[in-house]
Amino acid sequence: MAAKEERNRAEGYVTTSHPIQGLPRVVRHITGVNPEGQSVFLSTDTGDHHRELVKKSGLANILYTTREHPVDLNGDADIKYARENEPGITVKGGTVCRMIDFGPGAASPMHRVNSLDYAVVIEGSFKLVLDSGEERLMHRGDVTIQRSTSHQWINVTGGGFLPARVLFVLIDVKDLNVAGAKVDGFLGELGKDYVGLPGHEGAKGNGTNGTHDANGTNGAMVNDYMESEF
Repeated sequence: MAAKEERNRAEGYVTTSHPIQGLPRVVRHITGVNPEGQSVFLSTDTGDHHRELVKKSGLANILYTTREHPVDLNGDADIKYARENEPGITVKGGTVCRMIDFGPGAASPMHRVNSLDYAVVIEGSFKLVLDSGEERLMHRGDVTIQRSTSHQWINVTGGGFLPARVLFVLIDVKDLNVAGAKVDGFLGELGKDYVGLPGHEGAKGNGTNGTHDANGTNGAMVNDYMESEF
């Protein structure tokens, strides 16, 4: 029996820059090796790219991206790439580490991404529904390995009255073929939020790009981390 897509009850919930109201801020630490060969912290911040999702019902925080495997760390080339390039849903030949905050009762559209995804529930509880109608409840610390499957995330934390958070690591994959036919990806309403980003240049959306500036309005968000706050 095919799954019936559940309604998104969190539209318009996101009114702030990262994090969404009700969840703690995520702090990212990047390390490296100094000229003396010692391991050091290079930066501490809240991520470079934040993006509203699905009619302001969620907020994505891109923690890191890579564009090749093996990754070239020399000259901090990987850091430069991650800071300067906001990714689409995936990166061809690379990876995306994305934290998503979900508003209370938020439900993603049913979608399929051509990638291998490691998804870890960080805060709250979710119902994960597949297009076959199968579903599982996931709680904090639970993990799902998504292998280019159609699915929907539904935030059921506190009976659907509290925000929640999932960490996703998306890895590019070869085309998936089933019974001799290529399985295509689709994003549904989620596709509107990625219009114009790499891999989505030909997509059609509603004309908004869903990004933030420091004041929470559309635009590129400025990193607001200050070391004195910790």
